[in-house]
Amino acid sequence: MAESKHDAIERSIFLLLVLSLLAVSVGGLVEIVPLFFQSSTTTAIDDKSAPLDGVKPYDPLRLAGRYIYIREGCYNCHSQMIRPFRSETERYGPFSVAGEFVYDHPFQWGSKRTGPDLARVGGRYSDSWQRQHLLDPRSVVPGSNMPAFPWLDRKFDEAIFNMPDIRTQMWAMNTVINAGVPAPYTDEDINAAPKALEGKTELDALIAYLQGLGTARRAQ
Repeated sequence: MAESKHDAIERSIFLLLVLSLLAVSVGGLVEIVPLFFQSSTTTAIDDKSAPLDGVKPYDPLRLAGRYIYIREGCYNCHSQMIRPFRSETERYGPFSVAGEFVYDHPFQWGSKRTGPDLARVGGRYSDSWQRQHLLDPRSVVPGSNMPAFPWLDRKFDEAIFNMPDIRTQMWAMNTVINAGVPAPYTDEDINAAPKALEGKTELDALIAYLQGLGTARRAQ
């Protein structure tokens, strides 16, 4: 019986590998490339194409807080994406839409929830509650298994080796911004950023970041 072309492909590891990579690459491009040309993924609008006026570039303090959030690995236990299911929207609030994340590079959607989703945590607790929760989680949530982060209560100039200059972070955000979205920071914004962090601690920055999460969409 003659060998089929399919059998020939399966018997050749090299050919199977090449064709598999080609199929995955083409499939990925077909799914991903169109997203660059859809306004719902490159502009701040909701699922009904209404503008999300509250979605703005992170100010220097919140941008620094976002860096700390990533540096400390918070995304390992907390997602920032509410799925369009009743069980999620009733607990966390309106489901997430792409337009909320046009200034997030990389976005913090996550895929694991050891702790609750944080997509709409902004404003749900006071600054003092957030501070106490980060310093000693079990003092406000007795059953929490979240680790404490006491070292964050330090000024930026005392921990500069753990964080790039804020101007570098803002410049980087300008270079990776989505197509169709204006660069979020001007040269004046970038040069003035260090002053916004004077006298602040890493804890202040992280709290500022958390307090802004999801407020634009929730207000619609």
